[in-house]
Amino acid sequence: MGRRCDRNRKRSKRRAIYCPVHHCYLDSVSQKHAIYSNQPSQLLEYGIGKQASRRILAAQSEVILNNHWLEAFWCEECQKVTWYHIHKIDREYRVSTPPPELWQRVMGVTDPRGNPSVGEFTRKQARMAAHKIKQFGHIY
Repeated sequence: MGRRCDRNRKRSKRRAIYCPVHHCYLDSVSQKHAIYSNQPSQLLEYGIGKQASRRILAAQSEVILNNHWLEAFWCEECQKVTWYHIHKIDREYRVSTPPPELWQRVMGVTDPRGNPSVGEFTRKQARMAAHKIKQFGHIY
């Protein structure tokens, strides 16, 4: 029988998510953003069989993948925030850079490259308008 302090320790441990470049611990700076799937081919990528994926999507139009999500992390070595695709298997986390097409299947996140349906002129005008500050009736 162990010591009493060892038996009563039920605090959660820090998630073991490390930078794929520097192998240092990553600090989370955002919430988890769930990834969903709405095509059988997408479910095949995550190890679900062809018939099972068709059956699942026939019952539901979209399926949330519980062990896959996007999350932003701060790396102390890089000194910057980077978005990573996290895949949890048992108690182990696999970290990878999210491919561009994955951003279209994430809930609650805007594509970092912006909306592809917005033209370059509109994007520039919106940026210019955001930087104009109105003070005492004058626009600076």
